[in-house]
Amino acid sequence: MPTAVIVDAVRTPSGRGKPGGALSGVHPVDLGALVLSSVLERNGLESTQIDDVLMGCVSQIGDQSVNLARNAVLAAGFDETVPATTIDRQCGSSQQAAHFAAQGVIAGAYDIVIAGGVESMSRVPLGSSTTGDTPTSPRLHERYPEGLVNQGVSAELIAAKWGFDRDTLDGFAAESHRRAAAAWESHRFDRELIPVAVEGGEVTVDETVRAGTTTEKLAGLPASFRDDQFAARFPQIGWNITPGNSSPLTDGASALLIMSEQKASELNLTPRARFHSFAVVGDDPLYMLTGPIPAARKILDRAGLSIDDIDAYEVNEAFAPVPLAWAHEVHADTDKLNPWGGAIALGHPLGATGARLMGTLLSYLEATGGRYGLQTMCEGGGMANATIIERL
Repeated sequence: MPTAVIVDAVRTPSGRGKPGGALSGVHPVDLGALVLSSVLERNGLESTQIDDVLMGCVSQIGDQSVNLARNAVLAAGFDETVPATTIDRQCGSSQQAAHFAAQGVIAGAYDIVIAGGVESMSRVPLGSSTTGDTPTSPRLHERYPEGLVNQGVSAELIAAKWGFDRDTLDGFAAESHRRAAAAWESHRFDRELIPVAVEGGEVTVDETVRAGTTTEKLAGLPASFRDDQFAARFPQIGWNITPGNSSPLTDGASALLIMSEQKASELNLTPRARFHSFAVVGDDPLYMLTGPIPAARKILDRAGLSIDDIDAYEVNEAFAPVPLAWAHEVHADTDKLNPWGGAIALGHPLGATGARLMGTLLSYLEATGGRYGLQTMCEGGGMANATIIERL
């Protein structure tokens, strides 16, 4: 059975996902094309050597419609014979793309594949794909008559259930910015980051990192999701989720070069890590964001490893209570949790975040000599992917 390996990982900087953000002037297809062409250039490959391109994207409407991945392949100048498809597993879309890519290699269906993702939240705002319609059908309403809730309210429910007060949430967020700023200061992202040309220059740093963030500064921000209807339904909620302890709206793209270990050897390319184990789970759609907990348990059991065997964990910081609850339930060492900062600081360009996390996890293992890395992230509708990679 072939071994699936990661040969390279690239990403753009994170731009604020609003008008005037650093990457807001760049079409998402072109962001995707940039990471794809960079993968070829950095590794001396021809596009005709790529068996498939799998890219995640959540809001597949407007600038991101009509199979963004295929459009990005063509915009990148790839040969027209190279196929591509766009994947939506909500926030885990590009992590799922990496799973499908690696599993295709292991099955013998692919020799070389690129997995990645794109999201331009400035040009295609969050929620755009539900405009004018509702995804809640009569049969779904029959099963959940009180209705499901948005992710912000789910985050509030998690904070209340696990007893995380405002100071704890803001403290976690401030630490995310501190770690990310320290990683930038130490040039930890240099290998994975590629600059983006924009009018008037280049974007070369994550616009979302705020080095001076403190718990005290975050304390003054108002709650983002306070709602009288939900307050009556869920009196336990403390309304502590704010823009400061949530991931910001973000623009960005990412890509991973994945192939069989044999093909890497034939091409004289050096594998950086192998895919060790995969898991994907469904979970309570009301709490929605707790999926990483059963996903981690499932993948550790499947891998025959304990949480103490893992050298670093990347758990997406969609909201501060998500990684906090995860760490509590799996008894994780928080020093190993998002050690170079997480999405609260580095941004969360929905469809691109999974591959970004994997690239950062790989870079951290290489920088520290770690062996195993675990990545997991919550996904809309109450799901989660988990991946364990092994540094080579």
